[in-house]
Amino acid sequence: MLEHLNEQPKDKILALVAAYREDPRDTKVDLGVGVYKDASGNTPVMRAVKEAERRLVKDQTTKAYTGLAGDPAFSDAMIEMVLGDSVARNRVAAVATPGGTGAIRQALELIKLAAPGATVWLSDPTWPNHPSIIKYLGMKSKSYRYFDSETRNVDYVGMLTDLGAILPGDVVLLHGCCHNPTGANMTLPQWDGLIKLLQEKGAIPFIDIAYQGFGDGLEKDAAATRKVAAAFDNVLVAASCSKNFGIYRERTGILMAIAKDENIRDVAQQNLAFLNRQNFSFPPDHGARIVTTILTDPELRADWEAELEEVRLGMLELRTQLASELRRLSNSDRFDFLAEHRGMFSRLGTTPDKVEALRADHGIYMVGDSRMNIAGLNAETVPVLAKAIIDAGI
Repeated sequence: MLEHLNEQPKDKILALVAAYREDPRDTKVDLGVGVYKDASGNTPVMRAVKEAERRLVKDQTTKAYTGLAGDPAFSDAMIEMVLGDSVARNRVAAVATPGGTGAIRQALELIKLAAPGATVWLSDPTWPNHPSIIKYLGMKSKSYRYFDSETRNVDYVGMLTDLGAILPGDVVLLHGCCHNPTGANMTLPQWDGLIKLLQEKGAIPFIDIAYQGFGDGLEKDAAATRKVAAAFDNVLVAASCSKNFGIYRERTGILMAIAKDENIRDVAQQNLAFLNRQNFSFPPDHGARIVTTILTDPELRADWEAELEEVRLGMLELRTQLASELRRLSNSDRFDFLAEHRGMFSRLGTTPDKVEALRADHGIYMVGDSRMNIAGLNAETVPVLAKAIIDAGI
């Protein structure tokens, strides 16, 4: 049997990690892996997470399974954080999942059950796992223009033009905030225009929100998702706790399915539990329990929000520093977009050969499509990167 397997394509980011490790230069800079790092290059455990874990170790009396959907308190806390009061709670079905990736996988499985003929529309570019999972599941997909490599901003006209071809019942996957891999976000008025188009077309929005709190703050980062949730009878929302709680390895995510009414929600909830059972049975609980503890304790939540704000402002400061240094070196404003983008990532909008020149000549490691992790920088490496960008002729 096993001799009939074919080799799978190598993961480009993991290959980049290996190349970085083997590079002997002490001036090398890792901007490839999508993990938050502090100024020392570490991914710290947040204060509130440490305290929540301390309480769990002290007070937890069992490691027995939770329900197929996970702990209801986790769902309630996450729905409140992501959706606020934009939609009635009795319209929202939800299940805990192994990370945001698990939530996306379960959402696509749910689409296959409910609308097997639907086409899933993806932004160009998008997170590579989106098309990879869709292809593996044998689902239909199409792309819509999103990023303009010239302006390094959202190609809004191109986006609406492409989405004008969607059919009723098609699913449109959207990034709730901090678009990955570009860092370019739509404005709220642009979201209003998109919502109007999707309503006219009878499309189903599917929001992937993995970076809430990393852009403009917890509430502002949720604004677009809440607009969408309030405007449609059916919406899917996949949320991740990896970044904003810093619990990457705990694999903590949630899938929310917004239904037209409570009866349909109940059926959706049954189907979500069924899909959990088929794919991994009971979801992991440790990370979900940490998140629930933090979100439901006013003191812990305040400390978590304060530290998350420190992280967010630190990334914004790095963006401002990089844009300013590039403005000084280039004597132009063509890199000002870096200060306007939000989240961990920005896309330089350059060619793979120039990305390779950054690696070979300067030890700057970023993904071949020129996506770079802003959180991989610090005050010392900002000028190094800026000079390398100019020297590479970007």
